[in-house]
Amino acid sequence: MSNKNIELVHTESDILSIRLSTNGFSFSIYNPERKENLYFQTVSVNIQHSMAANVKNFLANTPELNIPYRQTNILIHTQRYTIVPLELFEDEQMELLFYQNLPKQNNEIILCNILSKSNIVILFSIDKLTHVFLSEHFSHARFFASISPQVEYLTIKNKSENQHKIYANFHESDMEICCFDNGKLQLVNTYNVTNNDDRAYYLLNLWKQFNFDSEQDELHLTGLDKHERNELISFLRQFIRKIFIINPLSEKPISPSLEDIPFDIQSLLTCE
Repeated sequence: MSNKNIELVHTESDILSIRLSTNGFSFSIYNPERKENLYFQTVSVNIQHSMAANVKNFLANTPELNIPYRQTNILIHTQRYTIVPLELFEDEQMELLFYQNLPKQNNEIILCNILSKSNIVILFSIDKLTHVFLSEHFSHARFFASISPQVEYLTIKNKSENQHKIYANFHESDMEICCFDNGKLQLVNTYNVTNNDDRAYYLLNLWKQFNFDSEQDELHLTGLDKHERNELISFLRQFIRKIFIINPLSEKPISPSLEDIPFDIQSLLTCE
């Protein structure tokens, strides 16, 4: 799926952002100085193959990835992440901290995203061979857990807020959640959910857990196709009055349809 054609020249001032998920890959090409133009493309993967094999094929067969860019971002959609307060973080303890909270897996390396606005560090893992392929192809790439730009964007957005809010980003097989209490980040988590019944169950339980007000506090949603999302919203409105759809790039004069662009990519580009 392509939003518009792009000329593969003069990209030295553009930002390439790649998103990798077991369900498929996507990438965007964006120039902050030409904010009205954003190129976005999705790429299918062979789910029978490893992430590394799919990445190798992706790099070899996608012309847009073989030209120079000002900056390359690589987002890994993963549930294998953990959060550490910034004041407790030390580089040499990354693996120790990570494996205190998550079971060990073979052939992975641990990376970190320092989120200065949120005052936390997100530790996450990536398959070693995948990391090798990407690092060799993009020598100066920045790697992110897909949750990281979302947390930073939402922290900035809520800095001066005095409300209670829950943000939910839906995918086919999981749901990423960020909760804020009077502008302060209270919770970041990912839940394994594949249907609206389970999504509603977790959201309403969080609402109750944080003792949020059904009339005044806010729920912000993104992801899913319109039909499925509207079905969920219709059910949730029985319990929560203020429900909104998130579109970070709606504040910018971007040309493609925002519905097609993952929230984590939107968040990353908004924070650039």
